[in-house]
Amino acid sequence: MSSHPRETGSLRWVGVSHRTLLAWRLLSAVMLLVMGGIHLYLVFDGVGGPLGVLFVLNAVGALVLAIAIIVLRGRLLSLATGLSLLFMVGTLLALVLALTVGLFGIHEVLSFRLVPATLVVESVGTIILAVTVALVSRSRRAP
Repeated sequence: MSSHPRETGSLRWVGVSHRTLLAWRLLSAVMLLVMGGIHLYLVFDGVGGPLGVLFVLNAVGALVLAIAIIVLRGRLLSLATGLSLLFMVGTLLALVLALTVGLFGIHEVLSFRLVPATLVVESVGTIILAVTVALVSRSRRAP
């Protein structure tokens, strides 16, 4: 699983192994699916109206991006991982705004169903996706 170092100018560069990249891609896809699953569960559990529609769109977007991270290669993989990171960060930011100042007239509380779990999933997912974006970027520069 080790990579072969190479010298490029004055920088020492280490590539990313295929197995490592695949593991991070799978982990990223799982985090997207968990996030989307939480939102879809909340819709089936009674969240309706405009918020319910947004939650369904979140679940669909998470599914599409999770599939993209698994099946795409090259530049499209870079695009999919970058969009996935932005999607996860945006979803986390929306929740934080709803918890603090409100978002589109919606004020959330920590005691609402799955809010603490969602904060954890989206925070950890953001970190995992950030690492995946970096690894995909490094692997694209590999010889």
